[in-house]
Amino acid sequence: MLPYDSLEGAELALGRNLTVAERFKLQPRVKRSFRELFKCYKDVLHQLIFVVVPLIVVSFPALEWVGIRTSLPLPTKWEVISQLIVYFLVEDYTNYWIHRFLHSEWGYEKIHYMHHEYNAPIGFAAPYAHWAEILVLGIPTFLGPAMVPCHMTTLWLWSSLRQVESIETHSGYNFPWSPTKLIPFYGGPEYHDFHHFVGRQCQSNFASIFTYCDYLYGTDKGYRRHKQAVKKVFLIKKVFSL
Repeated sequence: MLPYDSLEGAELALGRNLTVAERFKLQPRVKRSFRELFKCYKDVLHQLIFVVVPLIVVSFPALEWVGIRTSLPLPTKWEVISQLIVYFLVEDYTNYWIHRFLHSEWGYEKIHYMHHEYNAPIGFAAPYAHWAEILVLGIPTFLGPAMVPCHMTTLWLWSSLRQVESIETHSGYNFPWSPTKLIPFYGGPEYHDFHHFVGRQCQSNFASIFTYCDYLYGTDKGYRRHKQAVKKVFLIKKVFSL
């Protein structure tokens, strides 16, 4: 929980009991107005209509060119699973480096600033970004299928899973029963929430799905220091509250 180490820490800092929804919210102090939510929804819908839909239409010849097939037979279960694993790994690694570039001075000021308008992200804000960022970050998503061509149904499944993962990561809620917690090295909402919580100066937690890139390249140190600091503060407060 950000910026709290536990439910008890959050209640202690807020001076009241948390509501049912707040008990799973990563930043319970942040409240979004209807106006803010509507603006986010409107802007995302605008990008979907004028950026994403045209991109899908013009990309169909490219999908055929790289070998995406639409005819029978349908892929086997193991074919789908193995291809999805490759796509998740390729997307995560490529997205990591593009995301790091977007946090350079030029990349942030010209493009990435828009996505970070929500320092406490919500599900609607997952695709809330500059049109150039939508195009650039579309590369990692389609790079895997271009490298390992699949059936169109697998591509649809991959695109759907990627969107669901992105919405969960930006949801702002850390549900303990989420099945994604069973996935090894999965980042999840709390991991990415820290990235938004810090904002422009954040040089940590760039990975979109897993945590291994941040660990290997040392870009999770800020997150780990933060977790340790929050834990120490909570322990101190707990001792003095006894």
